Amino acid sequence: MKPSQHVTRRRFLATSIAASAAVLLSGCGFRLRGLDSMPRLPALSLEGDNTSALAQQLRIRLLQQSTEVSDGAPWRVTLGSPALRQRRIGSEGRASQEHELTLSTSLSVQQRENNAYVLNNATVTTSTRIRVSDDDLLNRETLFQEAEQTLTRQLAERIIERLANLEAIQ
Repeated sequence: MKPSQHVTRRRFLATSIAASAAVLLSGCGFRLRGLDSMPRLPALSLEGDNTSALAQQLRIRLLQQSTEVSDGAPWRVTLGSPALRQRRIGSEGRASQEHELTLSTSLSVQQRENNAYVLNNATVTTSTRIRVSDDDLLNRETLFQEAEQTLTRQLAERIIERLANLEAIQ
């Protein structure tokens, strides 16, 4: 078999499997969640640690789903400073280590009109695991930075999901 035929066969198989999975999933009612599936949120004011990468990511995500973000908005969303924790998993003797990274922050939601809290210092968390080699220091730093960026995006999405599930602000 020629190499080009082998590549074509692999591509055909991969496409067939993906198409089959899509048909199977759509048949059982599964749909990917997108911005359209989130309920519309009222105008929000971001307060607290609003200069962190998390606050910037949250602001971008809210604006992408057409949520007004402005000072003096009827609802205050107060973010705590995000905390990144790292934990090694497994024994110390291996050159390749698995690490669990957890990013968390506190979240408060308050109505400006009467200062009533809908959420008061709730903790929102997301985590991931990565495998890194202690021998490759340059790649190690890149992997940790990429993981932190991914966690920041995920945490912003979790915060939006929390906000969308608060019926009091709808």
